[in-house]
Amino acid sequence: MNLAGKVALVTGASRGVGAATAVALAQAGCRVACAARSTEAAPQKTPGTLDETLARIRAAGGEAIAVPTNLAVEAEVVEMVRATAAHFGALDVLVNNAAITFVGDLAIPMKRHDLVMDVNLRAPFIAMREAVPHMQRAGEGAIVNLSSMAALSAIPGLMSYGVSKIALERLSVDVANQLRDQRIACNVFRIDVPVASEGFVANTPGADRSDWEPCEVAAEGILWMLRQPPSYSGQLASMWELRQRHGIMASRAARPYQGKPVLALQQGLTGRDDSIFT
Repeated sequence: MNLAGKVALVTGASRGVGAATAVALAQAGCRVACAARSTEAAPQKTPGTLDETLARIRAAGGEAIAVPTNLAVEAEVVEMVRATAAHFGALDVLVNNAAITFVGDLAIPMKRHDLVMDVNLRAPFIAMREAVPHMQRAGEGAIVNLSSMAALSAIPGLMSYGVSKIALERLSVDVANQLRDQRIACNVFRIDVPVASEGFVANTPGADRSDWEPCEVAAEGILWMLRQPPSYSGQLASMWELRQRHGIMASRAARPYQGKPVLALQQGLTGRDDSIFT
């Protein structure tokens, strides 16, 4: 898709990969709706607000609006899409980036488990459902859903988060199949290279971050996916894999990441190396 002149909606755009993606989309010529809960008037614990993202976009000459949204509330997700299309007159690109997590496995309080599922899985479902009619009217569209290495690796303490992400990957493939003949692509961008988002940094105090990439590197990969033709759809592409195959997202880390990703769920469950990159 040629991004110039398109309308894009990015969730989790107050910080991290979401903010970097919103800025990159604006630099590519998109008009951008930035959705998140955190604003100057109602900040969250983790640094970053929609106001700051809008300031970055506007300083570079881009056009953007803030759409404060609690993704755990269905009516607010519906309104997020409606407000974007109403303001700009269209909606061509959807990036479901926002996610939350809580530490815990079987003993995790169900209220927290349900909240993870609401934000990480249910909200993208609703956002896609509401956005697709606008893309159908335009004759094309592109959706990218953000996933994580936790989708394929059973990371202790991140059960609910991992389950939400593997479910999102399956949902993305189903949506891609449903929309394949309508020139609407739906793909997954799985972050399996360390990225220094504010949330990741806050949750890993004392970690060696010399091989962590800035969020702009991940944003480069997301835009690469969005720029592909509509036939590029239903892809469960990892950040590491895209870098290896297409030579994009050159490392900006002090010490480039040397790890290898998990590329199959069976490997994540058993430790057996089923990777195609051996």
